Amino acid sequence: MKLSDFVDPKALVPQIQAVKRDEVIAELVDALVASGALAKNLRDEVIDLIIQREKHGSTGFGKGVAVPHVKHEKIKKMAATIGVSSGGVDFNALDKAPVYSVVLLMSPADQPDQHLQAMENIFRNLQKDTFRRFLRQASTNEEIMDLIHEADAHQLQG
Repeated sequence: MKLSDFVDPKALVPQIQAVKRDEVIAELVDALVASGALAKNLRDEVIDLIIQREKHGSTGFGKGVAVPHVKHEKIKKMAATIGVSSGGVDFNALDKAPVYSVVLLMSPADQPDQHLQAMENIFRNLQKDTFRRFLRQASTNEEIMDLIHEADAHQLQG
């Protein structure tokens, strides 16, 4: 599975406006609604589920990145968005550092293997210093998608 298989290019947010964690989550979910990846009537429920998940344990795993995620029975197709914050957001990350890059993943509840594969792919790329650095510097949808395609190409090589 490649990042481009589930990252929605129409839902990217290269310049997050929100400054608080819950607002960032809402902004990214709104981008998925606007792109058509998430039904509008599920918006509030998905935001609530992700925020509840964050309250049980932060998805900010350090190094300036967070990966909020949700599985829901009414989500038909896995989709992700990526947001970049120039000022950083407090996600209560493990290393207590601000988060600059957020990958939000939503998956159908009945496809746990796909969800796990997507999460593994996201984490594999976010572990790479170069990927994180270029993602943090991305300021347009095109720059983010170029990085995604480059990461996918490297995955196929290695």
